[in-house]
Amino acid sequence: MAFINYVTHIQFDFGAIALLKAECERVGITRPLIITDAGVKAAGILQKALDQLGGMTIEVFDQTPSNPTEAAVMAAARHYQSKGCDGLIAVGGGSAIDCAKGVAIAATHTNCDIGALKTFATIEGGSNRITERVAPLIAIPTTSGTGSEVARGAIIIVADGRKLGFHSWFLVPKTALCDPDLTLGLPAKLTAATGMDAVAHCMETFMAPSFNPPADGIALDGLARAWTHIERATQNGADREARRQLMSASMQGAMAFQKGLGCVHSLSHSLGGVNPRLHHGTLNAVFLPAVVMFNAQAESVQAEQRLNRMAYAMGLGEGNGSQIPAAIQSMNQRLGLPSGLGEMGVTSQDFGKIIEGALADHCHKTNPLVATFDDYENILGLSM
Repeated sequence: MAFINYVTHIQFDFGAIALLKAECERVGITRPLIITDAGVKAAGILQKALDQLGGMTIEVFDQTPSNPTEAAVMAAARHYQSKGCDGLIAVGGGSAIDCAKGVAIAATHTNCDIGALKTFATIEGGSNRITERVAPLIAIPTTSGTGSEVARGAIIIVADGRKLGFHSWFLVPKTALCDPDLTLGLPAKLTAATGMDAVAHCMETFMAPSFNPPADGIALDGLARAWTHIERATQNGADREARRQLMSASMQGAMAFQKGLGCVHSLSHSLGGVNPRLHHGTLNAVFLPAVVMFNAQAESVQAEQRLNRMAYAMGLGEGNGSQIPAAIQSMNQRLGLPSGLGEMGVTSQDFGKIIEGALADHCHKTNPLVATFDDYENILGLSM
């Protein structure tokens, strides 16, 4: 049985942040805790949000790490409870938004002790433990990659070191304020890495085998937008149209990936837990060529001409699906991203632990081919 859900209240335009106070009033937030990070604060973007909230009592947690951790979630949840907050505003990239989703659970469902969060993780059977009690959340993305502002999931490194997914329709932000102005001037390296994250979302969900034609259409359109504009946005941080298109592609990838992701994300989630310093979008960009080659063998991918349809959306021409892996590698090179895992400090000694995590990941079983240990080992080898 296919379940199709689209999705939340989205305000999308240059200057959309001006609607923040009205959206707080709409969803009933009167004393928000803003979840952000030091970089967003230093860039002045946090202040842009604060400027819209005159007359409100506001609390701020600005210690979100680059990969959100249970420790950060629990610290923010204790802040939320001690200050009597009644809602959350996430200002930042996927890390801040995912951290806020963790706080939305922890502040309302548990006693905030370290080690408690994993019981709500998807692979621990925790999705049904997440209820309507979650704190209401408004998400304001400042990068174009994860699309977490319209997604039902969060990825958090829990206390035992695993990087786990948390999924519930109750976690979808009540409002997504998508303001491309907030991404102008984003550093080139971060633009490239987050943009390739959006590309990976659109491609992986389009290849996933479950039946969801609206998701397929949204993913293909998002792929075309991302692929066409990622270089422009990377080369010129002030290119407003490229920033607008890339933010839309990011949002679309996450709207579509309710259909499922696959081996790219299984591996990225696992390796991100093994080495939290590695950027998720960069890992996705490196894994994507080998996973596309692996997925080309899948009956569902072949029967529905999935690779050829993606190639057409990418401007590679009709019937050229086999060119996609090389096109991605070439794009990564032009964007200045690493050519492989070895360049990122990964060695074959890490493979066993990475594969163990990938096999347990929530994205593992939604790949069009369910990978074996040997399959993952081959993908890792090709990605070095």
